[in-house]
Amino acid sequence: MVTGRRHPPPPAAAARHHHHQPSLDPEQLKRARLHVERAIKEKKIFMVQGPYPVIRSLLRARGWVERKLPGAGREEEEEERWDEDPDGIHDLMSRLVQDQVPYFIWTNRCGAVDCRLLQQDQVLNHYARVGAFTTKEGLCLNLRNLPWFDQADPDTFFPRCYRLGAADERQAFIEDFRLTAARSLLKVALERAGDVLAGTEQPPKSDKGPGEWPGPPQPPQLVEVALQLCEQHLGSLGHQDIDGDPQSPGMTGTDWDRFLRDYYRVAHEGARLALSGAQRERCRAVLQHLAGRLPQLGMEGDRNIWILKPGAKSRGRGIVCTAQLEEVLRLAGGCTAPSARAGEWVVQKYVERPLLIFGTKFDIRQWFLVTSWNPLTVWFYRESYLRFCSQPFSLQCLDPARHLCNVSIQKHCRPARDRHPRLPPDQIWSCRQFQAYLAQVGRAGAWHQVMVPGMKAAVVGALRSAQDLVGSRKGSFELYGADFLFGEDCQPWLLEINASPTMAPSSAVTGRLCASVQRDTLRVVIDRRDDPSCPTGAFELIYKEAPVPMPLYVGLKLMVKGCSLRKPRLAHRPPQGAAPAWAGTRRLDPMELRR
Repeated sequence: MVTGRRHPPPPAAAARHHHHQPSLDPEQLKRARLHVERAIKEKKIFMVQGPYPVIRSLLRARGWVERKLPGAGREEEEEERWDEDPDGIHDLMSRLVQDQVPYFIWTNRCGAVDCRLLQQDQVLNHYARVGAFTTKEGLCLNLRNLPWFDQADPDTFFPRCYRLGAADERQAFIEDFRLTAARSLLKVALERAGDVLAGTEQPPKSDKGPGEWPGPPQPPQLVEVALQLCEQHLGSLGHQDIDGDPQSPGMTGTDWDRFLRDYYRVAHEGARLALSGAQRERCRAVLQHLAGRLPQLGMEGDRNIWILKPGAKSRGRGIVCTAQLEEVLRLAGGCTAPSARAGEWVVQKYVERPLLIFGTKFDIRQWFLVTSWNPLTVWFYRESYLRFCSQPFSLQCLDPARHLCNVSIQKHCRPARDRHPRLPPDQIWSCRQFQAYLAQVGRAGAWHQVMVPGMKAAVVGALRSAQDLVGSRKGSFELYGADFLFGEDCQPWLLEINASPTMAPSSAVTGRLCASVQRDTLRVVIDRRDDPSCPTGAFELIYKEAPVPMPLYVGLKLMVKGCSLRKPRLAHRPPQGAAPAWAGTRRLDPMELRR
């Protein structure tokens, strides 16, 4: 535990403390001592690290006494503590239990407590080694193993992701980027079908006027190359490449560089694209077949945008969106630079076709609670909240104000001047407001029929993929915050899972919901121990593994088989008084052998 001297309160707080803490009368002291004695007897001593006034208040209302941490930290935390104890009674009781064992510990980081030193009846709000799914690197790595644990495909809810510090994964990302560019080119070709039809004089089907497209049209060979690449990829997905010619020439690095330069001109710079009628039909057929093989084809869009993230940072720090392969490798330290260590960077496919509200991107923070890892027991919170970007969504501009919904980022961004009046000024909606909006736009059933079931399945899948790696402890629990994005079809995409999600209210909505999720967490982890039928608030039990029955005896099973020994026939009579060869042996009783 943390040790050290308690920091003195700020002068203003000290003055208030002195003003509101007269000497306690004997009756107050007696009641305080009796309360402490009862709390010690009932093992109701708790410890909280960090600014969690709701947890403190709820535990005190249940008769718990806080053993305060010496040297608590920041001045604002100290000031908060003094304000919530105007008469000093809780501070007095805290001094009376300084030598007592805390039986409920709530901290804002797992490393604050050494789990190995805890007793079995001490409750802690963390598990060890949860980085297997709460870091971007861990989630990226372990979700690939999900098919070994469940009949689920992570590509249906988790945008494909690569760790750039691992050489094999970096190469896999490069290949993925190239193939995604080929698919994107086919999409652009179909979207612009009629811009320049090869062999005809048909005018462009576009909002651009004559001569507004930059440069001459790209040759029909560009679409042909993209078609061949996509057809080869489709064949490999169907394992048709197993019997192919291994000596057939493929695209060299120079060929790919040339193809990507031409693709950038078309997709990013708006260069004209020549497309024959036959190629148009092939594009449709190939994309249709790929849609049946690639669950993420629909959310890819046509600009091939990826999002680069530091592997273990939070609050949106260091995240960059880019549509250039060269920029991804440069920002991540290059292909061979020493800084590209395993786990330092991950790159993930950006959802280019998200569900928008009034033309603005948003994501959703969804809480869930794990009360056991063996058997895995998961509670899903029915309440959640949306976080909006401050600028309208656009793939032409990849700045954070339009694409990163994190509150820590958006609070530094200026809202757009033409922002829709129905968007919240504080950038936050409750899920109930979201459901009302869905009903208004004719998608009333999407929340309960598509979004919530998809989020539940993604949460359980992520936990099962990392279950064997987490440090399970019977007396622990942990509250997590998952961030989801919805596609145009309302399907949820899991972005990340956060340990110790912030409980600091940033709006009226989060102030209410953060308090309620803390209240209901205590209902599940404390109240249910004494009353399994007690209400759990908005928490819903969505997954609990069946317990594995243990055999009565798990040691080695030993069994001895024997048979009686027959008296040997002697070729000659032994000398008088000599013991026969079988002397000292006796017939073994089978029951004795089993013993």
